Amino acid sequence: MFDSGFGGLTVARATIDLLPAEDLVYIGDTGRYPYGSKPLEDVREYAHELAWSLVRDYEAKAVVVACNTATAAGLDDLRRELPVPIIDVIAPGARALVQTTQTGRVAVIGTVGTMASGAYVRAVVDTGAPVSLTSAACPGFVEFVERGQTSGDEVMVLAERLLAPIRDADVDALLLGCTHYPFLARTISDVMGGDVTLVSSADETAFEVMHRLGELGLLRDADRIGRHRFVSSGDVEVFRELGAQLLGPELDHTESWRPPAG
Repeated sequence: MFDSGFGGLTVARATIDLLPAEDLVYIGDTGRYPYGSKPLEDVREYAHELAWSLVRDYEAKAVVVACNTATAAGLDDLRRELPVPIIDVIAPGARALVQTTQTGRVAVIGTVGTMASGAYVRAVVDTGAPVSLTSAACPGFVEFVERGQTSGDEVMVLAERLLAPIRDADVDALLLGCTHYPFLARTISDVMGGDVTLVSSADETAFEVMHRLGELGLLRDADRIGRHRFVSSGDVEVFRELGAQLLGPELDHTESWRPPAG
C-alpha cells in the first residue's frame, strides 16, 4: 500500500491486525507530501509511479491506495492499467458512514484535493442511502500529523475553525476522509461533541482487502507470520521514528524509495 506520508499507517495497522499472515509493503511518499494542496494531475502521476513500483519492485499481489487524495485523482486509471486488484479507501469509508447514521445527516472532511474532486459525494450517492451530506476541506491537519503534533492548543484552534460548518449542520456521523485524520480523532471528537460518531475508513478498507484476496484465492495460510517492509521517499530515519510512534513495533526499520528518473 502507499500514501503521501504517515496517514496510511492507520490502514496498515488495521490490515496487519486483521491479516497477520500477509506480507505488507508500505511506501510513504514523504519526499513529496502533502498531496492535498497539489494539482490532481501531479498526484495522479505520483500514484502511477508508486503503484507500479509496488507491483514491479516488490511483486505485490494487490495494491491498496491508502490515500484519499490519490484515490480521488487516479483510482480509475490505476484499475485500468495495473495487472493486480486495486483497493481504495473512499468507497469503504462511504459505506461505513451511511451505515452509521441514525438521523440521515452525515459529513465528511478531507484534504482540499479530495474535497474538490467530488469523490466522496459520488461514493455516498452510489450507496443509494437517503442521507444529507455536508463536506469540508481541512487544510493544515495533514501537516500537523506529519510533524507528529496530534494534540495541543494549535491543533484545537484550527479544528474549531475548520469544523464549524460541520457542527452547524447538526450531523450525527462524520467520516474522516483522509487517512491522516484518525491520528487527530481525540481533538476532532472534542470539537464535534459526544453525539457525533467518527468513522474511519481504515478498518473498512482492511475488511475489503480480506474480502478481495479471499474472493480471488490469494490469502496466505493463517499459520504463517507476515513480513512487513516500510519504505519512504524522504528521510528514512525520521519516517522510522515517527512511524513507529504512530503504527507500533512492527515499524522498526525503513528503506529508501526514489521516484523513477524522468
